[in-house]
Amino acid sequence: MVRVPLTPEQIAAGRRLGALLRDARGEQRLDDIAGAAGISPETLRKIESGRLVTPSFFTVAALADVLAIPLGNLAAARAVDAEFGRAG
Repeated sequence: MVRVPLTPEQIAAGRRLGALLRDARGEQRLDDIAGAAGISPETLRKIESGRLVTPSFFTVAALADVLAIPLGNLAAARAVDAEFGRAG
């Protein structure tokens, strides 16, 4: 199966997601949050830095749970950007 390249908007949305998660982590150790979410520290590092812009739903859901962020808040942030045509 051929993977369709991501659009600039999708890339920007993934980077915004990473920034939101990084801000929510605050001073908590990356290793601690990754472990609690059941992912590797490297995966979390890639998401936060914008190098992994399409993490799986279950990864995002686990991080949202550990960081006490309602998933709706993450979805709403994306929806607002789409509504106004912003890419970042």
